[in-house]
Amino acid sequence: MDFIIDATIKAVQQLYNTTITANDINLQQTRKEFEGQVTIVTFSFTKFSRKSPEQTGQDVGEYLLANIDEVSDFNIIKGFLNISIANSYWLYIYNNTISKESFGIAQPNGKKVMVEYSSPNTNKPLHLGHVRNNLLGYSVAAILEAAGYEVVKANLVNDRGIHICKSMLAWQMFGEGETPQSAGLKGDHLVGKYYVIFDKEYKRQIEDLKAVGKTEEEAKKSAPLIIQAQQMLQKWEAGDEAVISLWKTMNTWVYDGFAKTYKKLGVDFDQYYYESNTYLLGKDIIEEGLTKGIFFKKEDGSVWIDLTEEGLDQKLVLRADGTSVYITQDLGTAQLKYNDFGMDESIYVVGNEQDYHFKVLFLILQKLGKNWAKGLYHLSYGMVDLPSGKMKSREGTVVDADDLIAEMEATAKEQTEALGKTEGYSDEDKQHLYYMIGMGALKYFLLKVDPKKRLLFDPNESVDFQGHTGPFIQYTHARIKSVLSRAGDITQTNLTSELDPLERDLIITLSQYPETIEIAAKEFNPAAIANYIYDLAKIYNKFYHEKSILQAESSSLKNFRLKISSTTAKIIAHGMKLLGINVPERM
Repeated sequence: MDFIIDATIKAVQQLYNTTITANDINLQQTRKEFEGQVTIVTFSFTKFSRKSPEQTGQDVGEYLLANIDEVSDFNIIKGFLNISIANSYWLYIYNNTISKESFGIAQPNGKKVMVEYSSPNTNKPLHLGHVRNNLLGYSVAAILEAAGYEVVKANLVNDRGIHICKSMLAWQMFGEGETPQSAGLKGDHLVGKYYVIFDKEYKRQIEDLKAVGKTEEEAKKSAPLIIQAQQMLQKWEAGDEAVISLWKTMNTWVYDGFAKTYKKLGVDFDQYYYESNTYLLGKDIIEEGLTKGIFFKKEDGSVWIDLTEEGLDQKLVLRADGTSVYITQDLGTAQLKYNDFGMDESIYVVGNEQDYHFKVLFLILQKLGKNWAKGLYHLSYGMVDLPSGKMKSREGTVVDADDLIAEMEATAKEQTEALGKTEGYSDEDKQHLYYMIGMGALKYFLLKVDPKKRLLFDPNESVDFQGHTGPFIQYTHARIKSVLSRAGDITQTNLTSELDPLERDLIITLSQYPETIEIAAKEFNPAAIANYIYDLAKIYNKFYHEKSILQAESSSLKNFRLKISSTTAKIIAHGMKLLGINVPERM
């Protein structure tokens, strides 16, 4: 609140003959257990007031109350001056700002940002970890766009390497020409099936070799299956037509499967990069780094960088035989992305097991003098766990995304029907509702937690209509829409009388939405939006239960409460959309 800051600067000048700036004022939102909406921390003022924090607060509070019409009262808790803002101010803010269609929509800021997420391997279906990754990346992109950025959503697909050769080889050996159509399986599940078959057969060969005296390490390296897979990779890199043809066929199956899962998850991409096109990139950058003395060669010809002064270690950037390592291609891909889009910032949404890799990548690019490297950021997120026994995975190791989505729809159906919330729905509408609630529950549960934290996902808990959940918020939106539907047309009314405390609290919460978007965008943290929308839904429900809307004491009050209800529904829908969640019109 700029007027509070300006008035506090004047108060300090007049009371203590001292000049301060806005940076010297610590303004906070008043804690819920105290009266007031804005708090000024007065501890830092005592050095020139020569008084206790409490007496300093008393001086400043009396000045504000006497000189600022918007200040209606104040109280002091130790060194915290809690300011109550007059109802007239909140009504003015609502009528002239919050109620406008443009509220919460930022103007373009002229900056471009790329958000890279998903980044799957093409040897198996997307799994639970990918779900958090995709939902997080998609939401961060939506939030940044809402904050005024031009956003590019990118997906770097890991479509080459030994992992895909394992699936290809197993299909050649055991597949008997099976296709997604003949098997009745999504393409990514079919390819994943052969990856599992390879792994089982490979382990069997290892045990056979150990039984005849090989060590485990020797057995892993000399098992016929792994040697054949390595030979297939060499053929791929050499451009062998038969291998390339099979690789394209099986990857096509996988992409078709991924597309269906992405559609179910409600995520999309503006730009795809493929490792098969980028894995040779970066070698020019290595030469550039050698010329600049950033890298050094060892006697065997391998190229390294010494990062010990930065608290890291020596890092290999090119093998002795001249072949790339991951950091090589990532250096090249980072340059390619910048060449393509010239973005101000680039966000990598990747799990926290890659923290070290990205520290090294960003540091190397900075040492190479890439000015754009200062805009690189690793959005590191924690793993997702499930309560033991809650779900079974198709492969027996990880929960795949399609199984999780099906489970969420089934859970939503069970709980929605138990609560009797589908009266008057056609079968088609019911299925759409179950999907909307199930996906809302999944997305909200995964996004309400700070990305850095590891979380435990419980499908049943996530669909609780009374808890800190997506369905609770979805139901609140449907409740508001029901009220508005019964009311018919709303007459435009600007309330001029006193606000009820619940109405005031609702307006205050609504007013915080643009700032919440800014915070979420700055921190790349959808949890800020998720928790804000939950707080808004809670406050509205309290207002709904304690105040009559359609039977209000006057027509002007009725129309005002309908208008504020409509605004609340709009903000809930907009905020949930930033999380990738749709809200129902009825429920």
